[in-house]
Amino acid sequence: TMNVEHEINLLVEEIRRLGTRNADGQVSVKFGVLFADEKCANLFEALVGTLKAAKRRKIVTYQGELLLQGVHDNVDIMLLQD
Repeated sequence: TMNVEHEINLLVEEIRRLGTRNADGQVSVKFGVLFADEKCANLFEALVGTLKAAKRRKIVTYQGELLLQGVHDNVDIMLLQD
């Protein structure tokens, strides 16, 4: 089975690597940037599933339920924990 905690930790690292810090000090990244990144593509079998799991655990937040490549490329994924 996939280790969800491990996947989420990797996701947090990748958001930090690819994202930018806003005025409030929160890190965010566009879904399209995350999805198109080669390292992320190799790391995550199911990026969307990992994002949903992280959102359920209140580690990240974003608009909507299911993110689709292309359609939701401009959706901000915000890191809630630092």
